[in-house]
Amino acid sequence: MALSLVLFALGVGLISLLFLLNQQLQDKFDKNLAGIDLVVGAKGSPLQLILSSMYHIDAPTGNISIEEATPFLRPGHPLIKTAVPLSLGDSHKGYRIVGTTPDILGLYEAKIGEGQIWKATMETTIGAVLAEDLKLKVGDSFYSSHGFIRDDNLIHDDAGAFKVVGILKPTGSVIDQLILTNTQSIWAVHEHGEESHEGEESQAADLQHEAGEEHDHEEVQPGEAVNEHGHDAPYPSDKPLLDYPEKDITSILIQFKGRNFQALNMQRGINENTDMQAATPAIEINRLYALMGTGTKALRWLAIIIVVVSGLSIFISLYSSLRDRRYELALMRVMGASPARLFVLIIMEGLLLAVLGYVLGIALSHGGMEILAEQMKESYRYTFSGWVFLKEELYLLAGALGIGFVAAILPAIQASRTDISTTLAEG
Repeated sequence: MALSLVLFALGVGLISLLFLLNQQLQDKFDKNLAGIDLVVGAKGSPLQLILSSMYHIDAPTGNISIEEATPFLRPGHPLIKTAVPLSLGDSHKGYRIVGTTPDILGLYEAKIGEGQIWKATMETTIGAVLAEDLKLKVGDSFYSSHGFIRDDNLIHDDAGAFKVVGILKPTGSVIDQLILTNTQSIWAVHEHGEESHEGEESQAADLQHEAGEEHDHEEVQPGEAVNEHGHDAPYPSDKPLLDYPEKDITSILIQFKGRNFQALNMQRGINENTDMQAATPAIEINRLYALMGTGTKALRWLAIIIVVVSGLSIFISLYSSLRDRRYELALMRVMGASPARLFVLIIMEGLLLAVLGYVLGIALSHGGMEILAEQMKESYRYTFSGWVFLKEELYLLAGALGIGFVAAILPAIQASRTDISTTLAEG
């Protein structure tokens, strides 16, 4: 009987875990669509472009130049309502730094909770989840790291430090885990690193070192962006990105003014006539759902099979146990119990086993989801929870009770038909 109960719990738990995982993933994907109609970036996988630019869980496909992106960034485009440039590639303790414009806040309906929106180069406004996790507050400073992994060897400690000037209110979207700054800050950090590397190999740097003019990195103050000579980085924040046609960005998030034929045809035009790539978020996410669906369907069928097998096991256990309890059942009849009462008692036993298996399975699924949530947060910085309960779990309870009832029906009929005289005579 214990084995039947464990099997039943495993089947219920696996189905419940799939419900939890699918629901929370879908909620994250749908919420982070943010009304974005098109993402433009470098050639490569369109799904990768969407995941890196909108969900920030993959590496970018590459960079595009502002010169080729100018038609989409220039104000007054007849089809484009909002175009938000993104510059990716750096992070801080695993959280991504995004060079962008304040227009990104409107996409996610984000509001300032403390401080202000970034204005100057090397100023940042950070998400609520990130601020809580890293214990950052307004006025704190930090250095960025190259790439998206935590590695002290990749820290840009030879460049300027970023300064936190604002913290956003929680939105439940991906912006909660981002570090937002202007694009010029990303360029400043990377150019300073390149110039410093070249300076170490140049004769001019050697002469400066001999003359005692070596730059002291430890004196870099938070919020400053400097080059190897100690001057401000040549990307003032008050100049528009279109003034730097030779520089690169990673991608552009686009919202259309309306979904007319020209807007819907823009993706094909970009893909066929430029060196860039355009991808539609809704289409790519549906493709991702389709890819995930195959695996989840297989696991769901496996769980259903486990539940059915466990129901059969409960039936066999109840049926077999009647042999050992026939004498007790006969005594109950002698003491006044009706056949209907015996029938109900066995049915209740089957339902009780189903309920116990369901409760144990739900506990396993939510506990497993909580453990999985920690792993996913460590890898992708997304927040999941095992303390979410779905209405589908009520349907699962109804299914479990149904299986328990079916498993107990035949043993219950047999118990109700117990022959009193024969059973007592056999002892």
